[in-house]
Amino acid sequence: MKEIEINGIKETIIERSDFPIEECKNILRDEVTAILGYGPQGRGQGLNMRDQGFNVILGLRKGRSWDKAVSEGWIVGKTLFETEEAAQRGSIIQFLLSDAGQIAAWPGIKENLNDGDALYFSHGFGIVFHKDTKIIPPEYTDVILVAPKGSGLTVRTHFQAGRGINSSFAIHQDYTGRARERCISTAFAIGSGHLFETTFENEVHSDLTGERCVLMGLLQGAFLAQYEVLRENGHSPSEAYNETIEEALQSLYPLVSEKGMDWMYANCSTTAQRGALDWAPRFRDAIKPVVEECYQSVLDGKEARISIESNSQSDYREKLEIELEEVNNQEMWKAGHVLRKLRPENL
Repeated sequence: MKEIEINGIKETIIERSDFPIEECKNILRDEVTAILGYGPQGRGQGLNMRDQGFNVILGLRKGRSWDKAVSEGWIVGKTLFETEEAAQRGSIIQFLLSDAGQIAAWPGIKENLNDGDALYFSHGFGIVFHKDTKIIPPEYTDVILVAPKGSGLTVRTHFQAGRGINSSFAIHQDYTGRARERCISTAFAIGSGHLFETTFENEVHSDLTGERCVLMGLLQGAFLAQYEVLRENGHSPSEAYNETIEEALQSLYPLVSEKGMDWMYANCSTTAQRGALDWAPRFRDAIKPVVEECYQSVLDGKEARISIESNSQSDYREKLEIELEEVNNQEMWKAGHVLRKLRPENL
């Protein structure tokens, strides 16, 4: 374990060397992990656990996800079961359906939880907003969380590349006295790199804010604003796209990831440095009130209620496809479809 201190705030980081895979297997030797759902997280976490030799089964409804699981080597009646049967067979139940899916499935899952089972989440939504979701675990279960800081696809690809993705973990309910070791062992079983501790509340509040702001919503909004200004001032689609997106994603943002914002600045021209340093505070002052408004909307449950209402509608996926197609049809992303093909690796 590594003790870190940032501006006087001390944290403990748990590394893979603290819980080697063989030790994790020993801790989980009598457990059956039942992963409910085969979306990005369910698939990534399940395949990683299977590849590392853990006792893992899937619980799915018959249909497209079921067929995909069969095509990827899960065996009907051995490692692949219908949802409620898998929940009954498992001792660690990874509840990895969508938030709306969890709400719909919860009554059947709750009935199949046994004394001492661990109910595992990768997002605190269902528990934190229980007044709306009605997901209230029985007192006779452990309730734990491992939240990879990335998509399920990244969980899988990082693992396949020999890397781990950072994850947070939390203990909401420790009925057995073993919740912490079950949680941490499972975190490394799914391919985590290192872990930091949080709470269900902090995880969901930060996650929902991040998705709506710098991870997705703000990013799309900022890209589009700059692209539109350039186009409205006579720049071509290819120039506007390259200056807005291609240079950011292919050149500059990787430098931030590598060593930080100052490293990216240091590797740009002095003219770029001056402009960035001058304009960054103005953007911060303009954007921070919007981020604060978003955070408060998350905190009071408004964002959760919007999501539940929207995602529970029978035609949700059809409406979503229409909205995503509208994004895809923006000139900015049409330019991207054409220009990405011209990257050297694609020629």
